[in-house]
Amino acid sequence: QVQLVESGGGSAQSGGSLTLSCLVGGIWIGVASAYDVGWYRQVPGGRQRDLVASIIQGGQTRLTDSVKGRFVISGDRSKNTVDLRMNDLKPEDTGVYYCNARSVSLSSEFWGQGIQVTVSS
Repeated sequence: QVQLVESGGGSAQSGGSLTLSCLVGGIWIGVASAYDVGWYRQVPGGRQRDLVASIIQGGQTRLTDSVKGRFVISGDRSKNTVDLRMNDLKPEDTGVYYCNARSVSLSSEFWGQGIQVTVSS
């Protein structure tokens, strides 16, 4: 059974840092994983969840342009966690962050429950 459990988040001031962690159960996240695991963000009042960062099959990382140079995504194979370190936070980073795991075959997809991040100016 696949489970994604998020932790971390909360509130920060502009320029501050926060770290989100996703505990991944039931999926191997190491090299040659059958899944891409990453973080999505839903902004206040928004309907869709936009990709922020992901680890592709346990290898390469991908970051959306707005967070490049500020956010770092990493996987800890020993703990089976995927962390998102967010530096130099901006008010526009505010939103609900969701951990996501999607099979490379696109046949299955899983979401965490979401965690709030609020950045004040």
